[in-house]
Amino acid sequence: MAGYKEPGFQDRVAAAAKARDKALAKLKARPKPDPQELARLNAERITREAAQVEQRAAAAEAKLQAAEAERQHAIEASEAAEAEAAAAVEQTEEEKKAARDARYAARKLKKKR
Repeated sequence: MAGYKEPGFQDRVAAAAKARDKALAKLKARPKPDPQELARLNAERITREAAQVEQRAAAAEAKLQAAEAERQHAIEASEAAEAEAAAAVEQTEEEKKAARDARYAARKLKKKR
């Protein structure tokens, strides 16, 4: 009975070349793609990409509109806050004037007595 013989370098090179030739033959044996099928697939890809571009543009426009609406809302809220602050200051000024007038009237009454 013969023992196991480890393949040498030349044997491994020959096996690799044989495997490469077999894979190349398999690739060459594959049928060529139909030009009409390729054109159809290409048209579908172009249509799909155009739809994606439109969706992205619509999403960007919606995002821009939402940001503009948020900015406008913030401006309106800021203006409302400023108006409330001005009204509070004005009310405070009116309260100060009323208190001053009351003190003046009290002094006048005190002098008349």
